[in-house]
Amino acid sequence: MEKLYTFQHVLGSKPLTLELGKLAGQADAAITVRYGDTLLLVTVCISPEPRKGIDFIPLTIDYEERLYAAGKIPGSFFRREGRPGQEAVLAGRLTDRPIRPLLPKGFRHEVQIIATVLSADQENQPDVLATVGASTALTISDIPFAGPAGAVRVGYLGQDFVINPTYAQVEEGILDLVVVSTKQGVMMVEAGAKEAPEEIVLQAIRFGHEVNQGLIRLQEEIGSKLGKPKMKFQAWEPAPQAVQAVGDALGGRLREVWRGGGAGVEALRTEVLEKLGEAFPQEDLAAAFEGEVKKALRQFILRERRRPSGRSLDQLRHLAAEVGILPRSHGSGLFTRGETQVLTSATLGSAREEQELDTISPEEKKRFIHHYNFPPYSTGEVRRLGATGRREIGHGALAERALEPMLPSPQEFPYTIRLVSEVLSSNGSTSMASVCGSTLALQDAGVPIKAPVAGVAMGLISGDGEYALLTDIEGVEDAYGDMDFKVAGTEKGITALQLDIKLQGVSQEVLAGALERAKAARHQILQKLQEAIPQSRPVLSPYAPRMYRVTVEPEKIGAVIGSGGRRIRAIQEETKTTIDIRDDGSITIGSPSEEAAQRAIKIIEDLTRDIEVGTIFTGKVTRLLSLGAMVEILPGKEGMVSLTELGDPQARHPGDVVKIGDEITVKVVEIDRLGRVNLSRRAVLQTAPQEGQPPRGDTGGQAPPPRRPWSPRPPSTGRRPEGRPPRGR
Repeated sequence: MEKLYTFQHVLGSKPLTLELGKLAGQADAAITVRYGDTLLLVTVCISPEPRKGIDFIPLTIDYEERLYAAGKIPGSFFRREGRPGQEAVLAGRLTDRPIRPLLPKGFRHEVQIIATVLSADQENQPDVLATVGASTALTISDIPFAGPAGAVRVGYLGQDFVINPTYAQVEEGILDLVVVSTKQGVMMVEAGAKEAPEEIVLQAIRFGHEVNQGLIRLQEEIGSKLGKPKMKFQAWEPAPQAVQAVGDALGGRLREVWRGGGAGVEALRTEVLEKLGEAFPQEDLAAAFEGEVKKALRQFILRERRRPSGRSLDQLRHLAAEVGILPRSHGSGLFTRGETQVLTSATLGSAREEQELDTISPEEKKRFIHHYNFPPYSTGEVRRLGATGRREIGHGALAERALEPMLPSPQEFPYTIRLVSEVLSSNGSTSMASVCGSTLALQDAGVPIKAPVAGVAMGLISGDGEYALLTDIEGVEDAYGDMDFKVAGTEKGITALQLDIKLQGVSQEVLAGALERAKAARHQILQKLQEAIPQSRPVLSPYAPRMYRVTVEPEKIGAVIGSGGRRIRAIQEETKTTIDIRDDGSITIGSPSEEAAQRAIKIIEDLTRDIEVGTIFTGKVTRLLSLGAMVEILPGKEGMVSLTELGDPQARHPGDVVKIGDEITVKVVEIDRLGRVNLSRRAVLQTAPQEGQPPRGDTGGQAPPPRRPWSPRPPSTGRRPEGRPPRGR
């Protein structure tokens, strides 16, 4: 049996425990990572032979959630985990983005990293632990790796930074930031925030980077004790002769092409491939030409301090914003920035349309959903439409995270909100364009957001000891540049950001400059959005459902639901509304018709209304008994009107006065010890004014006549009538 090795490092308020040698012995490297009662198994395997005919690193990172980890049984029909959900996809991307740049370029062996959540205490988040585990497993494996890398989550509560905050602390604070870094610098940042100032975000990144150094030292210690020798491999590169031939054929023409906007690159590609096609393999020529294109672009930007489009380094592309594009949508917004264009539609629904989550996190429902679609026509391509990809899930989640802090609470706006962003044209930073389009759609739909949100992507070109920050990067600047730094927020501060780099670390100076430039650009974009729609519309679309909220005492919820839910179903069928009830007694009624909603509200109020002595009701006669009539005064609540209280002294049977189905007005005169309600129709008739007479209390300015009590015969005077002899005489 393999020997068990255990290593610990105090991280924040808890020890982080790494164990090797106990599980998954046939993997190239396997390690368990534990923090609190959250436990992950991270494994690494590598193919023995490299893949041929590819120009990328064949790295696959899978993050597997097992619901047994949180003591849950899957909610699907098969009661088995299916394809990874959104949270698992995002966690996998969180590890992939910083790890991929640390594998050597030209490495073509397939590498698969699988992080399996075995235990989730629903307090400590497992996603950053997967990154620590992946880095440690690569460090001890024979795979060439430029790490190790540390990963921590940083929260900001009050005036203090918190390392690896719990779910509850994240909800309480204004910042939820993940920092992954090497010794050299920051590799990746992912954050959601509640209008956090740039200074706080920068301090949090710096703080997380410093804490990561302890994790890096721990991994170096593990690697020195247990690490395998790194494998030797031959990275594929184009033949030097082909590189030289392509460079000679191009001369200095590529710089002129970039100076003119880059429109002639494809013509040059065709010319070079045709000219040298017989002398060198096409694969070598294509790679050599691509390298020359990248080098020429980077040199052009660094030396001339401007970009192929003619823009200055900090200049935005042309902006345009419109609302109300879709006639039947509840809200829509079209945002265009250069060649990037996104159309977002907003749909409002009832609380019952919240998304139910089947994950290991404590969250069980979502009322705000943002989906992002990237069809092939957006880049002028032809490809098969299939299932939503990881990139689309990641971009949609980033925009969702940026917008969520600005949404009204369910108490203020009791709707489920779904946004769908359709990328119509793509040339750089469609995720940030979807943030802008979503802001327009929300305001067009009448959602009272706290503040508009906009986003922009920052780029970086570095080399020869200098660098250039690029505001609002285009596709070619993203492809050939070193950094993609997406920053979204309001006038006050940041709501989301995402940093990806192709280097092995970026300095704090670069990050500070990028945040400052992004802030200025964001404010320009917000001005353009406010020109299209200054604030949220005061009324909803006529096609959107209207939501009305009433509150009842929680113990009366059962009266509304009824046995087996029959009563609430009957109300919904009768009024054509949707009714959602929460345990705290809040009830939301949804309907496009205000009349139907008010009818449902009236029924609910009647069902939960208290019956008190002296209260007057108009109800329907439901049964006739020998002693009186039963009247339904409230839904499901009856009282009895005795024969003498029906108001007709000549009646000998209740059917002489009323019949089943009649509506009569009655007054509650008694509620006995058994809760039975006694009613009187006579009490109402006596107090009601006769037709043509003023109501009781209104005498027209004259004294009211004395009332004589009703009697079936005149009262006795004690004297005989005049002229009649006494009885018996």
